[in-house]
Amino acid sequence: MQMTLAEVAALVQGKLVGDPNTPISGAAPLDEAKPGDITLIDKAERSGRLAHTEASAAIAPLGARPEGIPVVQVEDVHQAFALVVSRFRPPRLMARPGLSPQAVVAPSAVLGSDVQIHPLATIGEDVWIGDRTTIHAGAHVMGGCRIGEDVTIFPGAVLYENTIVGPRCVIHAGAVLGAYGFGYVCEDGQHRLAPQLGNVVLEAEVEIGANSTIDRGTYGSTVIGEGTKIDNQVMVAHNCRIGKHNMICAQVGIAGSTTTGDYVVMAGQVGVRDHVRIGSRVVLGAMAGVINDIPDGARMVGIPATPEREQMVKQAALARLPEMRRQLKQLQAMVNKLVAEGASCGKAPPGAAADTTRRKAG
Repeated sequence: MQMTLAEVAALVQGKLVGDPNTPISGAAPLDEAKPGDITLIDKAERSGRLAHTEASAAIAPLGARPEGIPVVQVEDVHQAFALVVSRFRPPRLMARPGLSPQAVVAPSAVLGSDVQIHPLATIGEDVWIGDRTTIHAGAHVMGGCRIGEDVTIFPGAVLYENTIVGPRCVIHAGAVLGAYGFGYVCEDGQHRLAPQLGNVVLEAEVEIGANSTIDRGTYGSTVIGEGTKIDNQVMVAHNCRIGKHNMICAQVGIAGSTTTGDYVVMAGQVGVRDHVRIGSRVVLGAMAGVINDIPDGARMVGIPATPEREQMVKQAALARLPEMRRQLKQLQAMVNKLVAEGASCGKAPPGAAADTTRRKAG
């Protein structure tokens, strides 16, 4: 399909600056755009980058006026660009098989209205599934699970027995909820698995990323609070209680019995030891190593995690170490020279004789 830039401006309700008849046949990011594409910049100060693009036009923030390329100015660049991309590449509609004959559903399972069970999905005994929920191909929902309304479970996800999923949750491909926690006791020289009798509870509107794992509680529940979003390849261990509206990014590892407050952000590869309490609105920078409790509102970075400003001071000092080492060597050379000159004159600087006596005694 092809649109004019005027039609694009009308679609996103933006202000057109440039030729309204510019033909637009696609949408692409700045580094990938070709002639005929419309691209985007999300900050006015980045307008200079458009001088090197092959794109025919751009969506830009209000006030951005790059030279040599027509733009459509909007308040929310990403929302507008997503609308344009969707017009050129409409999302593929998902099949709605109802209850596929290739799915395996236990006789005791209870399914709400308009539930979609795709081929090769398995639903265990005494499972309850709410209205309008979709279980994609190859997902496994084991016995006793309760899944709320408008939930989407993508292919290959596994819910162990008695997992509870609140309404409007999304569980991406390969995620595993309710596996045994890594809790072992050493008896007679062997590691034996401690009781794993709990479950996992997702409150409403939680999203679990692809290949993430959330272990069941030992006796009670591992809980993920309402609105929390968990990225791909995140590990949440047994007995953790994650607060509401947390954002937990890729490859985070949270050890057992850790709790978090609300609106916590953990950047990629954060590691948290067991039995730690993290307050509300805490921000943990990428690769932070958390070994102690953290109060509300703190911003922590580094290994071990320390307050952001303190860590910046440490890093600045580390950057000066080579210079400080050179200065120390210069000072040592000056001291040695003074000692040598004092010895040649038959007298040593104050303290030098005592220091020489100590060295001989050693």
